[in-house]
Amino acid sequence: MLWLYRILFLPGLLVSAPAYLWRMRRRGGYGENFAHRFGAHDGLPAKRPGVRRVWLQAVSVGEMLAITPLLEGLKRAGGVEVYLTTTTSTGYRLARERCAALTIGVGYFPLDWWLFSRRAWRRIAPDLVILTEGERWPEHIHQAARRGVPVLAINARLSDRSYSRMRRLGGGARLMLRGISRVLPGSAQDAARFRELGFPAERVTTTGNIKLDVAIPALTGDEHAALRRELGLPAGLVLMGASTWPGEETALLDTLRAARAAGLECSLLLVPRHSERRSELERLLAESGLRVHFRSRGAAPGEVDVAVADTTGELRRLLQVADLVFVGKSLPPHTEGQTPVEAAVLEQPIVFGPGMGNFRDISRDLVARHAAVQVPDAAALATTATGLLADAGRRNELAAAAGTWRRDNAGAVERTLVVIREELAKLG
Repeated sequence: MLWLYRILFLPGLLVSAPAYLWRMRRRGGYGENFAHRFGAHDGLPAKRPGVRRVWLQAVSVGEMLAITPLLEGLKRAGGVEVYLTTTTSTGYRLARERCAALTIGVGYFPLDWWLFSRRAWRRIAPDLVILTEGERWPEHIHQAARRGVPVLAINARLSDRSYSRMRRLGGGARLMLRGISRVLPGSAQDAARFRELGFPAERVTTTGNIKLDVAIPALTGDEHAALRRELGLPAGLVLMGASTWPGEETALLDTLRAARAAGLECSLLLVPRHSERRSELERLLAESGLRVHFRSRGAAPGEVDVAVADTTGELRRLLQVADLVFVGKSLPPHTEGQTPVEAAVLEQPIVFGPGMGNFRDISRDLVARHAAVQVPDAAALATTATGLLADAGRRNELAAAAGTWRRDNAGAVERTLVVIREELAKLG
């Protein structure tokens, strides 16, 4: 199985390289330490006696923000040093900004091919490997197994797509999971899926979602007002599209028009999941006849109808100016959903579509506890969101329920740290 993966990897890389390089060029920022992609992780300090080295992989911005409390906990414990890798340029920039003092270095995760991975392993030489969420790289895990290095999958999840694909693999799925020492799922559903795929039940520990333990600094009144001015948001209600995908901006524009037709003073804040969609959104919004400003161009010169936050790493601040948050990648044809966790942590009223496959347990729980509203399609979004924007009492109920849900589900970071300490103690 592994040799087949190795044989097919390079042809697959060559086929996907043009699209991959184009995406990198559009997003920008990949030039620094590009050699890391090929395993050239240089400049790490020598390992110290009595100090265990952990290689932690967190794919992008969301995971990077979530692991910060974990890094702080490991730093406080002592006797551990962490080398942190990420996959995206945005994640890399955020890691350099926020995690440099908590790690011995920040780098890009190598391409998961035999020679690149082996080269990185020789240079990093970890004693323990931690993978976050959906990160499961066969060559990386194999390199750990052949060296006897334990691998922890934390905040682990299996999306509907990944679960279906691995079920079709049958015994191949067990081979892919075989090198992982322990799985720490973020939900009971994910734990059940790992067991169904043949992962030993005694090595599955449901710790919960570490994103629920993140402390998000609240904006002061002055900061809130200043951010609204920068965005060009006038007085009145703000409907926010968080991490939107193609088609959802159109649905939100229709929702804005419906709210205004109902007599509500309302503006729209769009935060696209990928800022490189800027040109696409410019064309869409130019046809709307509305006043528009893109945050990447600086502070808005005046009031606008639609503010587009085509920047990265700001979602948590931007959520705090919203009166109602729509969570993206959830309207048809999208099925996977973006995370509603940050909005819930900030006790914001939330609405999302039917496609929340990556966060099925969380979205179901939020709806069941009256902390979010789920709609079937774009037409229902316009109707439901307009009703919620008109009803401050209902929005307050949703927000309060979200806060209760967050408090009831807290503690995942400490539960995760307990397991990490157990694995480190086994190393002697």
